[in-house]
Amino acid sequence: MTTSSSPDRVATAARRRPGRSPWSVPLAVVLVLVGVFATGAGLGRTAGPFDWATTAADQPARSERTGLTASRPVRLSVPTIEIAADVEPVGQARDGSIAVPPLERADETGWYDRGPTPGEPGPAVIVGHVDTKRGPSVFHDLHRLRPGDTIEVTRADRSVVVFRVDSVEHFPKDRLPADRIYGDSGPPGLRLITCGGDWLGGRTGYADNVIAFASLVSSRNP
Repeated sequence: MTTSSSPDRVATAARRRPGRSPWSVPLAVVLVLVGVFATGAGLGRTAGPFDWATTAADQPARSERTGLTASRPVRLSVPTIEIAADVEPVGQARDGSIAVPPLERADETGWYDRGPTPGEPGPAVIVGHVDTKRGPSVFHDLHRLRPGDTIEVTRADRSVVVFRVDSVEHFPKDRLPADRIYGDSGPPGLRLITCGGDWLGGRTGYADNVIAFASLVSSRNP
């Protein structure tokens, strides 16, 4: 699929650290966020370029970070909007955006496996389709979340991490707040992302991304 704008630089992926998947600490990374939207032929992606510049000196020492050890998410539950969905890893698409689950699994969500796992330091990112030509998809009602709503993520180690929604915000696809979406430092957080706003059609699809920002409140082991 084509992008909604033509980046003047090529999007690059952050490299994985041995043994885990969070972002490395490059001097500058050009990140392109997925936009999930419905078209007459199905779903595609739009993207807008933005920079996330950082240096090693900006990153807190490992001893200053709090959070759980890495374990990939396998199940997502959002009771207030009746989401109970499997979570599968997704990487980067050819256009540099975050990949999304295939159309035949539009009720499945995708965890961006080049970022933290839910519960680790930094914000974990989970994306999902808003709809398809067959009707609503897994994140169709994401815009209905309200501050205080809870999100539960079951991880492969069978632990369950619970997040509380801080805000649900709309952003034009070419003006996404990279510093609030990405990273592998700071308190554990979660970002649920889909599309929304006005339907523009063509290469753009929906005008905006809808992002639910959430913070970790508890975790429990089996």
